[in-house]
Amino acid sequence: MSNVPKVGVFEAYARATTGPRVPEKDWDYKIIPQAASRLKEKYGIKMDKRKMIPTDENLINNLFRAGMEMLVECGVYCMDTGRVIKYTEEEVWTAVKNAPRCLTLGEGRDSRELKGRRYDDSRPPIIQGGPTGAPVAEQDFVAMHEAYAREPIVDTIVDGVMQTINGYDPRPNTPFEIAAVKNEAMMIRLAQVRAGRPGMGL
Repeated sequence: MSNVPKVGVFEAYARATTGPRVPEKDWDYKIIPQAASRLKEKYGIKMDKRKMIPTDENLINNLFRAGMEMLVECGVYCMDTGRVIKYTEEEVWTAVKNAPRCLTLGEGRDSRELKGRRYDDSRPPIIQGGPTGAPVAEQDFVAMHEAYAREPIVDTIVDGVMQTINGYDPRPNTPFEIAAVKNEAMMIRLAQVRAGRPGMGL
């Protein structure tokens, strides 16, 4: 593998403003499904619906090869600019090589280490609990997140979003959206403190 420099945030942004322009509907309903269908046939990928995680080494390798080819061929769609960010295979390998092998979520006694795992790994996975982006009523927000934080099996919180802020709809690109995001963070931290787990990852 050649020594290709890592694609940083500024280069990625530049590509997001100069890459091929593609309508979002074409990306969602033509480009991605067609590429996935073709690569599924090319690599002979057949999933056993009874197994959530594949354990066949040949299937695992083919899934990776198909994923790599799809990423290089299709790129990554930027909804803000309506353009495709393209990467070479060498750039993808550089990103994989430089990716962190371990990540600490949270702090203190509530912190957890997130590491890459194989399907046959003996280490337990990280358990993330929460409403995961679902709208939550303002009056229930703290209590709901506290309930998740109190579960011993839950390692980190994946929060919901406030349905309203002081009774107002937090529509995008309005001051209410900013206020809602700030309040969400403060209220989730409050929920974690009430649950006796102030350092949980969020």
